[in-house]
Amino acid sequence: MANEVGGIVEAATGLRAEIIGGSLVMSPPLRGKHAGTVRRLRVQIEPGLPEGPAPYATSSVAMPEDPDDYATPDLTVLPVAWDEDDSWLADPRDVALAVEVISQSEKAKDITDKNGWYARAGVAVLLVLDPRTGRWTLHTRPKDGEYRGQLHGVYGEAVELPAPLPSPLDTGVLPRYGS
Repeated sequence: MANEVGGIVEAATGLRAEIIGGSLVMSPPLRGKHAGTVRRLRVQIEPGLPEGPAPYATSSVAMPEDPDDYATPDLTVLPVAWDEDDSWLADPRDVALAVEVISQSEKAKDITDKNGWYARAGVAVLLVLDPRTGRWTLHTRPKDGEYRGQLHGVYGEAVELPAPLPSPLDTGVLPRYGS
């Protein structure tokens, strides 16, 4: 059902569809700086990964036991076996890292709801980048629907990812949205 709705919405509008906590969330196609942020992260992450995981753009992640509830991070580090998987929803236990880049129009409540969704799903590491403010937050240790570990920083400060993810990530190369 979710696959059909998401696919229909995306095909008809060009908007990316997610179902977060039972609510349909639609995002515009990635703008240049948003897409550029994802690309710049990917080129930093990919060469430093050990054999086994790989970075994927816009691969959807299922809420355990509810395939009609899913999120689509901007970048996801999954086992390289995802290359050959026929599923469209990844298991959140397979996600080594999910990256969300905040769009220019996102509201604080939407961001908070989405961060909570990832924690409830059990995604081990979530990196949230905000090109509006030049800030980032690294969320780790999900338990009981929230992240117990949070580290905040600003663009220019390196993000230290937990092993086996490559570290540090240089945020000084990430673009900021214009006014």
